[in-house]
Amino acid sequence: MPRVAFDELPAAARQAVTVQTGQIAAAHTTGGGINSAIAALLDTETGPVFVKGIRADNPQVASQKREIAISPYLPAACPGLLWHVNAGGWVLLGYEAVDGRHADYTTMDDLTLVLAALAELQEVTAPDDVDLKTAEERWGKYAEEGQAGLFAEDALLHTDFAPDNVLIDRGRARLIDWAWPTRGAAWIDPFMLTLRIMEAGAPAVRAVSLVRRVPSWRQADPKALGAFAVAVARLWREIAKEDPVPWKVAMSRHAVELRTLLLATS
Repeated sequence: MPRVAFDELPAAARQAVTVQTGQIAAAHTTGGGINSAIAALLDTETGPVFVKGIRADNPQVASQKREIAISPYLPAACPGLLWHVNAGGWVLLGYEAVDGRHADYTTMDDLTLVLAALAELQEVTAPDDVDLKTAEERWGKYAEEGQAGLFAEDALLHTDFAPDNVLIDRGRARLIDWAWPTRGAAWIDPFMLTLRIMEAGAPAVRAVSLVRRVPSWRQADPKALGAFAVAVARLWREIAKEDPVPWKVAMSRHAVELRTLLLATS
């Protein structure tokens, strides 16, 4: 999604932010992320604030609204949502600023921190008063008949552990960008992290050995893991076929490799 600088927002949108933050001394556009048209670090009289947002008429604004709804339930591993405004044709979210860097999944130091943040998230149950997609709804059509029910539980899932969505900040990992919160089996998030570890260069066996540190993975029914691996491999094959850019094609290959490993042990 093309980036818009904070100063290019309509005056009404900028004014609505100023009401929340006080006077803004400077705005710095940040990189990373694909779900926001604006992503900026603001220097304000009340301190630094990270602002992200999207035009109110963009179909993807639904993802911003999901972030708002889920924010009160997130653990400390996730930067806190300070405020949100809808003004000047934009939906804008103001977050606790995190002065960190994106996670590097090739290093054990970062992976240890990411696994600790994931373990913290695994303690959260999906709230009943937020309308979340279920794992069966998201991946069921790619599963073998009758197997989508194996993905069902009540854990709150992030589901997108791309390095851009994890910041390393003062000795801890912070999970950001909650565009796809989902209700489902707790082991699904370790599964998604496994694929990203493979994307960083690890073979499937190595990636699985790392996520086995998460209790939900160790306790998962091997049949459920295998069934989910089948569904995810089919999803990534579809994604890569529709848009065969190199990273999507590579993710499809990783999904197949992981499927092969997990089916062999299910």
